[in-house]
Amino acid sequence: MARVAVAAVRGALLSALLWAAATAAGAGPGGSPAPGAFGRVYRGAVNISAERVYAFAYSREPGQVDAVRVYVNSSSENLQYPVLFVVRQQKGVLSWQVPLIFRGLYQRTYNYQEVSRTLCPSEPTPETGPSDQIIFVDVASMAPFNIAYELLVTRLENFQLETNKVFNFTASPSQPQYFLYKFPQDVDSVIIKVVSDAVYPCSVVSVQDIVCPVYDLDHNVEFNGVYQSMTKQAAITVQRKDFPGEQFFVVFVIKPEDYACGGSVPSSIHGNVNRTWNLQRTKNLQVKIVPSIKKSVYVQAMFFSFLSFLSFYLGSVVVAFVHYIRVQRKASAGRLSPEDGSGIMTTSHPITASTPEGSSYGAIDESSSSGGHQLSSPELKPPAGYDTDSSVEEESDFDTMPEIESDKNVIRTKVFLYLSDLSRKDRRIVSKKYKIYFWNIITIAVFYALPVIQLVITYQTVVNVTGNQDICYYNFLCAHPLGVLSAFNNILSNVGHMLLGFLFLLIVLRRNILHRRAMEMKDIYTLDYGIPKHFGLFYAMGIALMMEGVLSACYHVCPNYSNFQFDTSFMYMIAGLCMLKLYQTRHPDINASAYSAYASFAVVICLAVLGVVFGKNDMWFWVIFSLIHVLASLALSTQIYYMGRFKIDVGIFRRAAMVLYTDCIQQCSRPMYMDRMVLLVVGNLVNWSFAIFGLVYRPRDFASYILGIFICNLLLYLAFYIIMKLRSSEKLLPIPLFCIVATAVVWAAALYFFFQNLSSWEETPAESREKNRPCILLGFFDDHDVWHFLSAAALFFSFLVLLTLDDDLDKVRRDKIPVF
Repeated sequence: MARVAVAAVRGALLSALLWAAATAAGAGPGGSPAPGAFGRVYRGAVNISAERVYAFAYSREPGQVDAVRVYVNSSSENLQYPVLFVVRQQKGVLSWQVPLIFRGLYQRTYNYQEVSRTLCPSEPTPETGPSDQIIFVDVASMAPFNIAYELLVTRLENFQLETNKVFNFTASPSQPQYFLYKFPQDVDSVIIKVVSDAVYPCSVVSVQDIVCPVYDLDHNVEFNGVYQSMTKQAAITVQRKDFPGEQFFVVFVIKPEDYACGGSVPSSIHGNVNRTWNLQRTKNLQVKIVPSIKKSVYVQAMFFSFLSFLSFYLGSVVVAFVHYIRVQRKASAGRLSPEDGSGIMTTSHPITASTPEGSSYGAIDESSSSGGHQLSSPELKPPAGYDTDSSVEEESDFDTMPEIESDKNVIRTKVFLYLSDLSRKDRRIVSKKYKIYFWNIITIAVFYALPVIQLVITYQTVVNVTGNQDICYYNFLCAHPLGVLSAFNNILSNVGHMLLGFLFLLIVLRRNILHRRAMEMKDIYTLDYGIPKHFGLFYAMGIALMMEGVLSACYHVCPNYSNFQFDTSFMYMIAGLCMLKLYQTRHPDINASAYSAYASFAVVICLAVLGVVFGKNDMWFWVIFSLIHVLASLALSTQIYYMGRFKIDVGIFRRAAMVLYTDCIQQCSRPMYMDRMVLLVVGNLVNWSFAIFGLVYRPRDFASYILGIFICNLLLYLAFYIIMKLRSSEKLLPIPLFCIVATAVVWAAALYFFFQNLSSWEETPAESREKNRPCILLGFFDDHDVWHFLSAAALFFSFLVLLTLDDDLDKVRRDKIPVF
């Protein structure tokens, strides 16, 4: 009986409230107001002298959030006299007109006659009893004639989204939707996952704080909160700390055009013609809010990242210790002897630069040469310990080969060359020449990295301030924020490049120290046997690997089309330095200087930037680039074929044409250097194929296109080097053989994850999000993070291959080591 009495009293109060509201509103022109009922359709007509006012009253329970949705419709298409709807609430006013006008690209307009809006719900109050609410809906028009309308007001039953529960709904440009979500007590971060079966119409998903008004139309949805465009998939990570009230609105807006999502403007509406679109752009959406990872997962991921690569340090220590034990045992057993069978050599039997006695390869006897000198003669060697790290000497001071230029031409153009022919310069001076690579790359790294870091910090700040998540191309289904960073996992996964780059520097430093000690002891194997040891390029490669990690992390702070070159610049340098090191191994006297090498890298990076700007559709750019590519390949091939004795100047092409005519057309003789010719022919075919491919298809990802050219040339040269090494009856020791196998296996695995394509800045942000995938490792790392891990290990093993590949020659005389 008590409940019945309370209900009767509440009904009487609501009736009195409606009567008072109607009386108050009755002063308006055009008729008396009418009390409204939820769920009932009201039809009527308005004009300049008649308007309608409806009052909807309802009761709200304590702590309850009630949402009301207003649906209106008018058959009029007259834009001069629209029907105006004004909704008045306790703390706000919402108004719109019908037809509702949306503006698209090039000021095109789209008119909608059916509109429905959700009213901003009032905040729950801590009252002990129910509270009474009232809503006024005013319908008016300035038309001198009657305009019909329909009105429907309903209370939403499924306004609040729940964790781990799927909710389906429909939206259109004139009928946006938004819902409320409250954080559970034990959840600090959630991921809002939205999917749709249809690509178009283009839509926008927004997360906004509990503030009225809610921005739920195309022209204002970007004014507040975090938002991203969507075709078939979207995901937004939301943290509790960003919302003091521990709740937020999820807003869904359908755009009037698909241009922002990569679609085209409908051909039927080209021009400034007004078209009425009612339910032609509806989209079925499905939303699900799931808890994100906990803080403990961040800790596990960081431990995994560091411990995985610190295990490489442990393995290196074990290998170094085993190597030390083996060397000590061999030394105590007296088994250290040269492999030519001549026993232990002393400085009384120096090696000359000539080829072995009795050879028919046209070698020049040192005694007949003005430059003939004994490489291991004590009087020509610098004092022990004189080798320093100073880079003060000028490049012109380095070429101290005592032969005159004509003697170089004779020696370096022999049919068969041995390492002793190309290691005639003073070791100390040549070593200083290669150390310039190390000092220069440090300078380049500092000047390149600092502006990059400043720029990506600005990018991240813009994303955080504006809330526009279309700026950065993350994998939003696996983007874990930390602090101001939106995707900390993509940054953390680059730690491998820095740790393994530093480890490689330590390994090179150890070898350098052992080499210096052997030089100070005047060890005969160090002085006159094996490949001459120059570590400058190895140091530069280690720094380049570390900087690749730094710049890749910078790129992944906010990956997009305009800063992708940050991620690839040092990849170019790594590939170029590896090729230079491979060439320098058998050509220590004639390798490129650091200045010309880095200048070439600078040209490549400039071309990459130009390709990003002009390489999309400009045919003239691809014609010029392909021409430069082909000519550079020919010029470099000529230099390699003639061992640097073919002058590069204005007349190079005329001389090349004469050689081609004389050797290939006039008498068609066999190439003098067959092995080099085979390599260069295959290399030019590969590079010309790249040039033709670029000219025909004009790939949008120009930076990756150039990187592919570098990598293919490096792999081609490395394969040629290993084949020629085995063909020359040289051996592969267990460590380099293991590194070669590990490099191939790890690179294959890394490339598998690289080609998963979790995002693509070649497309619109909405299209890129269609490729997003969940995490696959520890619930924290995605496929691209695994690519970072594996590529760091693959580069490390690749460097070890170059470092250890010729260890089998340490006890072979240099006049028995062929050049190829």
